[in-house]
Amino acid sequence: MHIGNTIDKASGYGILECKECGFIHIDPIPSKEELDKVYSQEYYTEEKPQFIERVLEDLRWWEAVYDDRYDFFESKLSDESRSILDIGCGPGYFLKRGMDRGWDCLGIEPSKQASTHARELGVEVVNAFFDNSTAAGLNKQFDVVHLSEVLEHVPDPADVLKRANSLLKEGGLICCVVPNDYSPVQKVLKEKLNYKPYWLAPPHHINYFSFDSLSSLLEKSGFQVVGETSMFPIDFFLLMGDNYIGNDELGRASHARRKRLDIMLNEPELKDFKKEMYEVMAKHGIGREMVIYGVKR
Repeated sequence: MHIGNTIDKASGYGILECKECGFIHIDPIPSKEELDKVYSQEYYTEEKPQFIERVLEDLRWWEAVYDDRYDFFESKLSDESRSILDIGCGPGYFLKRGMDRGWDCLGIEPSKQASTHARELGVEVVNAFFDNSTAAGLNKQFDVVHLSEVLEHVPDPADVLKRANSLLKEGGLICCVVPNDYSPVQKVLKEKLNYKPYWLAPPHHINYFSFDSLSSLLEKSGFQVVGETSMFPIDFFLLMGDNYIGNDELGRASHARRKRLDIMLNEPELKDFKKEMYEVMAKHGIGREMVIYGVKR
């Protein structure tokens, strides 16, 4: 039973601040059949037709983003603990970066187009949804499970996290990356600058998390949170007057500035500052995406 206040409406769905779940989600939640069709057949061809092309365009920046995550894993694990499962691995570039660093990598991806692309990179991928049957078929446990831009899309994120927990070795790590929605920045944009809630995207985005709500969900799912950071708050450009909503050209220009900043902050003189800056942002709920690390209890 989903109970709570409806705080917004979008595309025929209510946006429910659900007391039962502990996070915001759309109402009603789409059926399994609807979601299967979207993610196995349509997502990369209709919803994100330029996704792979743009990952390639942004690859230097993405590799720096991925290196930050692998650096965190390696700081917490022994040198022998280098196996990772990427649930929703997309076109495979995160795992390819792991392979380049000596990791034993496996991906699960429902999109045929994306999983084919990952295999072309040399990544081992299971083309399937992450359900009980797929999890049981892996017949192994991992040192790390990575879930990037996944939990906002699934009808029951708690179930996904518990299943992921079962595939981790004792002391294994999980990394969850989701959009940071109804954030302080978005609240200012909505209440002071009259922006509509541009971050709502039903039915593709079912769930809308904050740092607090995702951390709480991880704790309920058998993890102890051991790290929180964020990604650049690109909506700062909206605060500065660059309204890229619905303007792809301006959006790409804003993203290019964000990429350049992150890449330059990776220089040795600034790298420690960059790490601390994004951790401080996370403490204040700032950042367009949140990155939360947990350890299996």
